Amino acid sequence: MMFLDCPAYLDEDGAVRCGLPAEVRTRFVLRSSDGPLEAAMIRCPTGHWFTGPIECLTWERKEKHHLGKAGAVSSAAAARRPGRRDTEDGKPAHD
Repeated sequence: MMFLDCPAYLDEDGAVRCGLPAEVRTRFVLRSSDGPLEAAMIRCPTGHWFTGPIECLTWERKEKHHLGKAGAVSSAAAARRPGRRDTEDGKPAHD
């Protein structure tokens, strides 16, 4: 079993990272114009999911970002998050 540090940001400013161990659920190869890329699907205990090239899923702990306290949030609570904009059909607006 392989783990990566969860790269999820926990704040709007991008200063706090989750950092919990995220289990690699699936590993696969993505085709690209520069050649094959090793990729994975990862999930941390709080429910953050990411899929993409391994190099995009890893981050250096030596960055200015500090680890935060990860907390699980239900999708209903996330929908009530301040500043969230929805379209007329109730779906999130994309910038």
